Amino acid sequence: MKNVVDIRGVRIGEGVPKICVPVSERTQEEILAAAMSMREEPFDLVEWRADWYNDVTDPNQVRETLRILRDVFGRAPILFTVRTAEEGGEIHLTAEQYEEILTEAAATGLLDLVDVELFSGDDTVRSVIAAAHEHGAAAVASSHDFDATPDRGVLLQRMIHMRELGADILKIAVMPNCRADVLTLLSATEEMTRLYPNPVISMAMGRMGMISRVCGETFGSAVTFGSAGKASAPGQIDVETLDRILQELHTGAGGAL
Repeated sequence: MKNVVDIRGVRIGEGVPKICVPVSERTQEEILAAAMSMREEPFDLVEWRADWYNDVTDPNQVRETLRILRDVFGRAPILFTVRTAEEGGEIHLTAEQYEEILTEAAATGLLDLVDVELFSGDDTVRSVIAAAHEHGAAAVASSHDFDATPDRGVLLQRMIHMRELGADILKIAVMPNCRADVLTLLSATEEMTRLYPNPVISMAMGRMGMISRVCGETFGSAVTFGSAGKASAPGQIDVETLDRILQELHTGAGGAL
């Protein structure tokens, strides 16, 4: 049976892919301004890319900023992400710092999902997942390749390992260097969601991979990321265009061929 992760009524893994918009600013004031400006956009959940935040290593400042985001976005689910430089993010951290930031953020009770990078190590992944679950949040295990697309078998192995470690949602992002790479990503997504119950988030980045951001309902990706201002990854589509495309694909609008 298909496993749906229900976060504040947003059913991830069911129906049209859910739209997630990133907030990626340097200061609390900039984060508040960005959040206020995107409140009326057509999204389902928000990702705070806290690796951009100047005070990400200060747990009190992280807590206060999460409180601001919760006040602005109300019941919209919040995904907390610290993307390390090793996986395309903005910050270099020791393994201990990385784990501490994520577990302390989870302990605030102000977020709904926590992203943990698979290659941070099994012990770290298990620790962050346990902290997320203890405080009522879901865990997204993630893997990012910014230079290439691994073989289909490697992608499947990574996602299977994520679920073995206890992740609720499995995320894979790759960089295609040819059209066949996009097909590799889509094929792995289809097989994973056909054989296993966890919702999958997958995307091929860059212009060549843009199709992967809109065809999730067909191939199995449960969430797609759209920009409402500054994009947080190559190939992100603006959120209004993304919402329109997803709805047209869902309803079959556009007339007969």
